[in-house]
Amino acid sequence: MQDPYKILGVAKTASQDEIKKAYRKLARELHPDVNPGDAKIEERFKKVSSAYHLLGDAERRKKFDNGMLDADGRETGPFGRGGGGARSGGANDPFGFSGANAEDIFDEIFGKGGRGRGGGGGFGGFGGERRPQKVKGPNISYELSLDFSEAMLGATKRINLASGKSLEVRIPPGSEDEQTLRLKNQGMAGMNGGEAGDALIKLHVHPDKTFRREGNDIHCDLAITLSEAILGGSIEVPIVAGKVNMKLPANANSGTKLRLRGKGAPYDRGDKRGDQYVHLTVKLPEERDDDLIEFIKTWSENHPYKTR
Repeated sequence: MQDPYKILGVAKTASQDEIKKAYRKLARELHPDVNPGDAKIEERFKKVSSAYHLLGDAERRKKFDNGMLDADGRETGPFGRGGGGARSGGANDPFGFSGANAEDIFDEIFGKGGRGRGGGGGFGGFGGERRPQKVKGPNISYELSLDFSEAMLGATKRINLASGKSLEVRIPPGSEDEQTLRLKNQGMAGMNGGEAGDALIKLHVHPDKTFRREGNDIHCDLAITLSEAILGGSIEVPIVAGKVNMKLPANANSGTKLRLRGKGAPYDRGDKRGDQYVHLTVKLPEERDDDLIEFIKTWSENHPYKTR
């Protein structure tokens, strides 16, 4: 037999809890109820079970580490390997599970009553006939791209999963980039009457040329004219859902930040919303304006001020 530590995938310095945890993981993956009719998996399961028999009991493990038992659980010494040494578990317990309490582990993994309680004719000496265990089906992953407005306002998208299912997915308002939606029981079918797995929908929100999200708030840049900056007034501002009018204070500079309450991203299941912040930039005319130049020359001579 191979080194039982290697079979369980643990170091020789592993604690008993680590050995038990490793065995639970392997038993769950390799159990014949989960892999019906697979002879190779069944053989590996037997080896894993035998390794746990040897290492799962602290006293038996100590004897193995000290060379008093070989990898098959036989005593060493006068009777030697392959000699008359008796296997620890006895004829009715080929893996010696009475010491390692593997039945308790199986009950934890597969549920009490999942293994038959017959006289000893079942797999590997674990009992009699076993009822097939219900096993949940695998999950399916899907990646879905959204526009910024679809993520903020919510949307319904139709997707085709690898399982062949075609589903309508409701995108909740305020959804974020890299967020994953879980659609319960929309994955692959389960085994032996087990429930289907889930569909995991990972969202990718495209950047927007106008808006950017920071937490639950939305930010945008807005260019204003020189006259609007000086005189103020009512101006039209874009929001994700359209446009609104906003009061612009007089003498507004580039870099001024104005807030629109409740126009940000929805959160707390849509019951609350963040704010939208509008960052102002004063923009001069694209073409040369001689009247404006002459006015500024005269004005600046009579109204000097410092900005640096």
